[in-house]
Amino acid sequence: MINVAEVCQATRALGPGLRAVVWVQGCPFRCRECVSPEWLEYRPATMFHPGELARRLLSQPDVTGFTFSGGEPMTQAKGLAATIRTARQQRDLSLICFSGYTLAELHGERRPDGAEELLSEVDVLIDGRYRPALNDGRGLRGSANQRVHHLTRRLRDSDYDFEGRPREAEIQLSDSVLRLVGVPPLGLLPALDHVWPARVAPNEGDR
Repeated sequence: MINVAEVCQATRALGPGLRAVVWVQGCPFRCRECVSPEWLEYRPATMFHPGELARRLLSQPDVTGFTFSGGEPMTQAKGLAATIRTARQQRDLSLICFSGYTLAELHGERRPDGAEELLSEVDVLIDGRYRPALNDGRGLRGSANQRVHHLTRRLRDSDYDFEGRPREAEIQLSDSVLRLVGVPPLGLLPALDHVWPARVAPNEGDR
């Protein structure tokens, strides 16, 4: 079972093409100014079997890839690995994964259970803890210390600039709740807090 905080079935704000996104519940890190503090605690949210989650993420026929974030995906690595394997039996998909763990940590002795299994399915890993002082407002990562690792060639030769492109964010309406999807451009969250102080859903992007 996978403990899921939120699912977005279609966005263009978290990687190339139209993507489905899953944010898992629970994270071992406590990065200062985390954009999704509601998803840090390890508590039951919505539980999915891998096959069920794969079907949900494949519901839009034009989706060409998945993005895993959270929370911390690597603490639910086995279930997420099973999800992408199941989905790839039906469609050729790219996989982007955000993680607070560095790639070296994910290969180390203290790596989370199943981390190597999920890494074997990941095309692009964006790794490292979020550091607000290093948030330069660029690319598909929260701060400049985080690294973009192309673990396969699937997206390496694309024209998508993971590290230098202007950030994008989408405001979506889901079940009568407005939510922000993407890595927030600098200044966006303070502006939203000024005009939208009762924002119900957390920002659903990178840490």
